[in-house]
Amino acid sequence: MAKPVLILFTRAPRLGTVKRRLARDIGTVPALRLYRHLLGRTLRRLTPIRGIVKIILRTPDRAYLAHPPGWDTLNQGHGDLGARMLAAFRRFPGRQVVLIGADIPDLTAADIRAAIRALKHHHAVFGPALDGGFYLVGMGSLRPPTPFALARWSSPHAMADTLLNFRHLRVATLRPLIDIDSAADLALSSNRNRFAG
Repeated sequence: MAKPVLILFTRAPRLGTVKRRLARDIGTVPALRLYRHLLGRTLRRLTPIRGIVKIILRTPDRAYLAHPPGWDTLNQGHGDLGARMLAAFRRFPGRQVVLIGADIPDLTAADIRAAIRALKHHHAVFGPALDGGFYLVGMGSLRPPTPFALARWSSPHAMADTLLNFRHLRVATLRPLIDIDSAADLALSSNRNRFAG
């Protein structure tokens, strides 16, 4: 059986292009510093996982992005978030694929392992974010044709909208976590003292 695939969806850390909603509240430099910290920590925590294929899908395409050994880098391509995520899953038909973002401070290797275990008995797995979105989505070989259709991204309805596309499939959920998109998220996070101001 082919190894499961872990995809890290990320932006190349450049001033003014990452965490723009957060940057409006705390400034572009602190937002960039936070993003670099979260990306680096995510890579350090997940690099030791064995038995999976690890891929960074970056934007903009062909941007330089430093990473530890054991990761391959590919381009996200074009389209809105849902279109790019769908394209990511379609690269690996018939495989277990778990896709995450780089802005989840409490994400651990145990969460990734839990997602892969869930896909042994479920068609899909979601990691709910506290803001109504999701920080992780995984799918096995049986997938909806349009898994991200009509999702209202960056809203409290993003996960609920997405789950409508999975209503005829078995779906597992992981523990809820914070993804840092705003100053309010940062205030709830353990990173607040290091990066605020």
